[in-house]
Amino acid sequence: MKVNAITIRAGNVLEQEGKLWAVLKSEIMQPGKGAAVIQVEMRDVRTGTKTNVRYRTQEAVERVQLDEYEYQFLFADGNLLTFMNNETFEQITVEKDIVGYPAAFLQDGMVCTIRTYEGKPISVELPDSVIMTLIEADPVVKGQTASSSYKPAKMENGERVMVPPHIENGTRIVVRTTDGTYVERAKE
Repeated sequence: MKVNAITIRAGNVLEQEGKLWAVLKSEIMQPGKGAAVIQVEMRDVRTGTKTNVRYRTQEAVERVQLDEYEYQFLFADGNLLTFMNNETFEQITVEKDIVGYPAAFLQDGMVCTIRTYEGKPISVELPDSVIMTLIEADPVVKGQTASSSYKPAKMENGERVMVPPHIENGTRIVVRTTDGTYVERAKE
């Protein structure tokens, strides 16, 4: 299906030169003069090679229609992640590279959306946010009360996040899965 390049988002799959490319990142760039372009980082679905491509925002690109199913995350075994379809109880194994950075936020029993093309998993989409517990947070520095100041903290999965100064060890926080940023303190 032909679409304008400006509609490309992470998780889309494009067909270009007979190959399928999974979009990892897309960013609209507006130079000082001239037309805006969209910078797209893509990974070849079959070989795993990455490339960066620039499109004019109104340029037509071929987006592939994928089958979409909901699967429950079961466990990780090294570089392989195992999911189960709750309706058919069919299990599917996906490489961690297909999930990318958000794989650090996978939790037992989490329901994810897996997109497949001709039966092969192409992308895995986690929920927008997850609740994590802080295991290490720097103490508040006296006088650091500006609303824009943040301090580093470490979550239960080992990832680091910048949090407001009032957040302490053991606090449960909501984190965005796409980039690992702090959203808010979790409701108890």
